[in-house]
Amino acid sequence: MADDATVPDLSVEFAGIKLSNPLLLASGIADETGASMARAVKEGAGGVVTKSLSIQPRQGHPNPCIVEVEGGLINAMGLPNPGIEGFREEIEHYKKKTRGRAPIIASVFGSSIEEYVEASTLAEGLGVDGLELNGSCPNAKGLGLQFGQDPVVIIELVREVKARTTLPVLFKLTPNTHDIVTLARAVQEGGADGIVAINTLQAMKIDIMTARPVLTNTTGGLSGPAIRPVGVRCVFEMARAPDIRIPIMGVGGISTWEDVIEYMMAGATAVQVGTSISWGNLNVFGEMKKGLRAFLMGTGRRSIKDITGLAAGVGH
Repeated sequence: MADDATVPDLSVEFAGIKLSNPLLLASGIADETGASMARAVKEGAGGVVTKSLSIQPRQGHPNPCIVEVEGGLINAMGLPNPGIEGFREEIEHYKKKTRGRAPIIASVFGSSIEEYVEASTLAEGLGVDGLELNGSCPNAKGLGLQFGQDPVVIIELVREVKARTTLPVLFKLTPNTHDIVTLARAVQEGGADGIVAINTLQAMKIDIMTARPVLTNTTGGLSGPAIRPVGVRCVFEMARAPDIRIPIMGVGGISTWEDVIEYMMAGATAVQVGTSISWGNLNVFGEMKKGLRAFLMGTGRRSIKDITGLAAGVGH
């Protein structure tokens, strides 16, 4: 058995949230119950993000709402959820099962800044460790995306939420923009503690036999390996911006430990894993941890923190 002193340290701290490793379960995948979220931690995740929650329960879009395409999935789920209060038991179950070993971050959204604020305060009351403002969902009309594409609105939204909560506040950015760095500056100016990037890309699939869109919502959000190069580029651009000082959490198309390394070298302090779980299973977290340790040992590094921003020439 290797001496503990030679085992690389995978722990990181993101926006004041301490993680045993930089791998989190992403919002929207295997996070519908406390049991499934706790299973992710058992398999190796350092933390989890809940499904996106609203003040009131929401049914989402009718089927078909998801389709597999080359390199990923297009989903137009429409943010179905039981409402924040309806998710209380799941969070309590998660915390009981994990015994506080892994932080849980609540993803919240609304149809107005006031709803975002109320959702954030309600989620804080559930005992979560942080908030992720979903300001970038591309497939739910009137929800999310319009709050994440306007820098002025982002600043106001983040400021209002920060004024009403004591929790770390993260903002999830959309890649559906011509200038993600400007949006990141707005997130920081509003007072957010961290950035999450990226959400899904707007996409669609047409059935050539019927000449109609496959999804009932027509368009949806593309996730999976196909968007990873876009996510890496976005993280890299934000990390390279000299005035962006808050940490970045990378998400989008992460399937292997090599993908984790790529995101972190681009400038991410931590990452979220989503779509690859729907194709495989939750043991990807354990496999990624093994790969990360082997890479660090093979390159003579003692801490995962040593690789953050290497390719961008910076560190967060």
